[in-house]
Amino acid sequence: MPRGARTEVGVISDTHGLLRESAREALRDCSTIIHAGDIGKPAVLEELRQIAPLVVIRGNVDMAWAHDLADIADVTIAGRRIHVLHNLRDLAFDPAAEATDVVISGHSHVPKVERRGRVLFLNPGSAGPRRFRLPIAVARLSFTNGRAPVARIVELEA
Repeated sequence: MPRGARTEVGVISDTHGLLRESAREALRDCSTIIHAGDIGKPAVLEELRQIAPLVVIRGNVDMAWAHDLADIADVTIAGRRIHVLHNLRDLAFDPAAEATDVVISGHSHVPKVERRGRVLFLNPGSAGPRRFRLPIAVARLSFTNGRAPVARIVELEA
């Protein structure tokens, strides 16, 4: 990646079968989209693949139809190591010890960006049907050469 170049990754989770137009728009210019599980329907993945290449794992509600999807994914984007799992409680290793840069999870429906040492933990929240009074959201993850990864939550229109 050339110095100063930026890579934008869209992060979405807990769609539960609903892909809103506002979510599609928030992810539109991303180089890659990561879905952290609880997809709900295969059609959601088909729509996301029309926007950008997709990294996807299954969540706890995806068991009946998504048997070919993995429970976790480890990918490298823009030279950064990313670990994706649905429920952060299932994290079975120390990401800092394994030189992981970003851990992405879903499940809780609560959007959160937290840095623990050099590791960025990101939960984009839920982009699907509203749950309780939680926001409807996705996230954008930015990688700029020479800088730590940066994430921001993008709240969506209902």
